[in-house]
Amino acid sequence: MATKIKLTRPELKRQRDRLTRYRRFLPMLKLKQQQLQVTLREVAERRAKLQAELDEATRVFRRYEAVLADRAGLPLLEWAKPAEVQTSRFNVAGVNLPAFEKAVFPEAKYSLFGTPAWVDRALEDLRDMSAHRAHLDVLDEEYSLLDHELTRIIQRVNLFEKVKIPESQNAIRVIRIKLGDEMTAAVGRAKIAKSKLAESAEAAGGAAGDDDDDDDSDGEAETA
Repeated sequence: MATKIKLTRPELKRQRDRLTRYRRFLPMLKLKQQQLQVTLREVAERRAKLQAELDEATRVFRRYEAVLADRAGLPLLEWAKPAEVQTSRFNVAGVNLPAFEKAVFPEAKYSLFGTPAWVDRALEDLRDMSAHRAHLDVLDEEYSLLDHELTRIIQRVNLFEKVKIPESQNAIRVIRIKLGDEMTAAVGRAKIAKSKLAESAEAAGGAAGDDDDDDDSDGEAETA
């Protein structure tokens, strides 16, 4: 075993209590592991779907990307960068996770009559792609936090199942064998002691009988 144990009754109780705790906590850890695995798959699926949407939006945008060269001095790329990405927090299996709410963009001020007709569409598409990227970043963070916690929980489950519980079970077995041997030895010693006491008692009784016989013989001699 990894650590030396005392082969005593108090140690037996301590190992039994420890084993009880491990067996009580293990199902909770496994439940948490399952919750994390399910959530992790859901996040991966959402991310894959969002990435596919972004890829499609990018493909469509490529068709008229060249017209950005004629954007009449408008900073479309700057207007398409989020000024703020708003998120909220939620909890899954004890893990505090971010949730994407929306991307807030700077105000775009330009003349609707003095700019090409494609500007509105281009800006909308650029912002949509930026929002998708921001959402993907949040999902990446969410996935990373879940994966880190899942790794930690799996390590604890393995520690309990493969190390701690077997250690306690083996310790209990070793201590019980030792205490059983001690009890057997004690019973054997008690039997030997009892036997010796019985023999001593018989010997003492026999000696007393001999003394009585001697006394009777002396009495008969005096009478004669």
